[in-house]
Amino acid sequence: MDRLKPRPVYLNLLQIRLPIGGLVSIIHRITGVFLVISLPVALYLLDLSLDNHANFQKAKDLLFSNPGKIILVLLSAIFLQHLFSGIRHLFIDIDIGVGKNTARKSAWATLLLTAIVIITGGLMLW
Repeated sequence: MDRLKPRPVYLNLLQIRLPIGGLVSIIHRITGVFLVISLPVALYLLDLSLDNHANFQKAKDLLFSNPGKIILVLLSAIFLQHLFSGIRHLFIDIDIGVGKNTARKSAWATLLLTAIVIITGGLMLW
């Protein structure tokens, strides 16, 4: 007990290596923030599209322009990553996949599933 390791004076967050489960957890929180931030824009476009036919066409043109498609793909990626990570967290909450190896595999699976669905959906959009 008399030979304690010196504690770090400061934490350099760029040098800390989190396991993949920790990274997916942080990504889950960040995507949640982006979803909340994008909600007013989505509600505005919904309101615009429900107003009349001309505004519906305007909202459709905004969404299906090239910048709109890029934003749609990015928002879809954010939503899907948040969804898959949330499902992973729900399983962990009921003690399914709590082991070190299964938790690591499920974290990689959320990233892989998101990439597969986004690439497939992005190709179908263009």
